[in-house]
Amino acid sequence: MNRPRAAAPFRRVASALAGAATAAVLLAAFGASAAPSSAARPAAHRAAAAEAAPADAERQAALVAAEDRWLNQVRAVTAVAPLRDLLSRAPGSTTQKWDRPYRLDTAGGYTLVLTARTAAYTVDDLLRLAPQTFVRQQQGAYLLTENIYLNSGARLKLAHPGGLELRLASRSSGFVAIVSFGGGLTLAGTKQAPVRVTSWDPRTGKPDTDVRDGRAYLRAIGGNFAMSHARASHLGFWSGRTGGVSLTGTDRPDTGAVEGPSAATPGRILPGEVRISSGGRVASPDSRFTVPSLSYVSGTIGNSEFVGNAYGLFVSSADGIKITDTKVRDSLQHGLVLHRFATNAVIERTVSQHNGGDGFLLSRATQQVRITNTTAERNGGNGFTLSGRPLADGPSASGQSTASYGANTVSHSTARGNGHYGFEILGGLNVSIQENQIEGGDMGIVARLGTRDLTLTANRLSDQRRQAIAIRDGVAGARITGNLIESTRTGVYVRDSVAEVRGNTIHDANSHGVTFVGAVGGSVAAGNAITGIGPSAVDTGRAEGRLTVRDNQTDAWLDTSTLWARVRHYASPMTLLWTAILLLIVVLAFRRRPDDHGHPYAATKPLFPGGPSPGRSEPGRPSPRETARGRARVVMAE
Repeated sequence: MNRPRAAAPFRRVASALAGAATAAVLLAAFGASAAPSSAARPAAHRAAAAEAAPADAERQAALVAAEDRWLNQVRAVTAVAPLRDLLSRAPGSTTQKWDRPYRLDTAGGYTLVLTARTAAYTVDDLLRLAPQTFVRQQQGAYLLTENIYLNSGARLKLAHPGGLELRLASRSSGFVAIVSFGGGLTLAGTKQAPVRVTSWDPRTGKPDTDVRDGRAYLRAIGGNFAMSHARASHLGFWSGRTGGVSLTGTDRPDTGAVEGPSAATPGRILPGEVRISSGGRVASPDSRFTVPSLSYVSGTIGNSEFVGNAYGLFVSSADGIKITDTKVRDSLQHGLVLHRFATNAVIERTVSQHNGGDGFLLSRATQQVRITNTTAERNGGNGFTLSGRPLADGPSASGQSTASYGANTVSHSTARGNGHYGFEILGGLNVSIQENQIEGGDMGIVARLGTRDLTLTANRLSDQRRQAIAIRDGVAGARITGNLIESTRTGVYVRDSVAEVRGNTIHDANSHGVTFVGAVGGSVAAGNAITGIGPSAVDTGRAEGRLTVRDNQTDAWLDTSTLWARVRHYASPMTLLWTAILLLIVVLAFRRRPDDHGHPYAATKPLFPGGPSPGRSEPGRPSPRETARGRARVVMAE
C-alpha cells in the first residue's frame, strides 16, 4: 500500500520533490496512493453525491493533478533507460537492469513497472514479482496494494481458469491504480468464470464508495485494452481519466532539466533507486512521446459490466473502439463517455441506466460513431447527447480547429424515462437519428446550436412533457420524416431554424401538431397527419419568412381557439389589406345615387309647353310618385 498522507493529503505527493536535483529525486517523487472509503450512498442520492462540496471539490481536483504529476514522472524515468550508461560510470554505482520489471520506491509506497517482453504477464507473474503487495486472500480474491505501470510494449492479462476477483486497495491512507502506457491491458473472463475488479477497503471488507479523497482506478494510455466477461465496479473519482475505467490517448509531458545535488544518500544504488553521487546540473533527456502507435488507444469490450464508477467508461483519443453486449449503471457522473478525438467507434447492444448524468455522451471532436440496439433509461440527464461543436469559435490560446464534427448515427435504440431529454444534438453535421424509440422525458429529440444536415427518420416518440421534437437556434437542413409522435403537448417545434417536416404522424397532441416560430424561412410542413386538440394543428402565427404549408391532414383536429384568437391568427397585414379593398369595392357597387329612384327615363322625357316639369304635378293634383305610393299602400292593405 502507498504511504499515508498525514503531512500532505494528496496521493503521490510529488510537488515537494519536483524541483529536486537528480534522477534519484525523480524516483523519490513517485508515490504514494491515498483514498478514503465510507458507507455506500443510496441509489436515489447518486446525483447529489456527485456534487461535491467546495472543499471536497478542491481536494479531488488536487488529487487528479497529483496523479498527472506521478504519471509524468514515472514516464520520464522509464524513458531515460539510456541513462544507465551514465549511472554505470558514476563512482560506486552498479547498473540497474531496466529491461526487466523493476519497482520505483518512495518512502512508503511502490510502483511496479512491467517492461516489454514477448509473453504477457499473468497473475502468476504478479505473485512472483510482488509477493507482498499482490496477495491471495482467504476468500480466493487477490488484493493489490501497490501501483502497476505497464511500460510501452508490456502486456498484462488478468485471467484465471476458475474466475478472478481483483481488489484494488482503496482507503483513507492510500489507493492504487493499474496504468498502461503504450502497453496492452486485458481482462479476460468467461461466462462461467468472469473477472471482477473493484476498489477495496481492507478495514471494512467492502468496496470503497466514497470518492471525496480519491479512489482506485484502471487506465490505458495508448496501446490496446481488451475486456470480456468482466465486471469493473466502484472505481475512480472526479475526472474522466481517473474516473474508473478510462481509455485515453497519449499526451506530451513537459521537459526540462533537473538541478542541484543529490538528495539521496551517496553510495550504492539500491534496486528501485537511481542516484548520482556527483553534484552539478544533469540535463533531462527529451522525453516527448511522439511515437504514432502511442497516439491513440484501441480496444474491444464485450459482455462486460461497469457498476458504480465515477464515470462508467471514459474513452478519448481512441480509434476503432468496439463495445458490445455491455451494461453501464449507477455511475456517479455519465455512463458511457466518448470524449475528444474518439473516432470510428461502434457501440452495439449496450445498456446505460441509472447514471447520475447522461446515459451515452459523445462530446466535441467525436465523430464517425455508430450506436445501434442500445438502451438509455432512467438516467439523471439525457439518454443520448451528441455534440459536434467546434473546439474553438476563432483564434484561441491552444489554436484549436474551428471545424464542426459529426457523421454520428444512433439507430434502433431506446431512450426511456430519462431526467432531461431523450436525445440532445448540440451542433455538428451529418447526424442521423433513425428508428429509435423515445419514451417520456421533458422533450424527446432536441437539436440546437447550429446543427447542420440532421436526419430524424422513423422514430417513435411518446409522452413527452413539452415537445416531442424541437429544432431551434440556427439548425439548418433538418429533415424530419416518417416519425410517429403520440401523447405530447407539441409534436414538432421549429424555432429560428430551417426544417422539412414531411410525412409524420402526430396523435393526441394537446397544443399544436407542428409549430413554427421566428425566422423559419425555407421550412416546409407537408403531408403530415395530425390529430389532437388545441389552438391549431399547424401554428404559423409567429413565423417569419417564406413558409410552405400544404397537404396536411388536419380534419380530425379539434380547434379550441377563441374567436378573438382566430381573428388574430388570420388577421395578417396582407389579409387586412385585401379585406379592406374588397369591402370598398362592395360598398361602391351597391351604393345608390340620390336621383336614381325615379322613372328610369325621367331625364329624357320632353318638356310640354305650359305643362308640368318631370317629377312635378299640377297644383291640386297628386304627382305620379304620390300616386304610386298610394297604390302601394292600397295593395298592401288589400
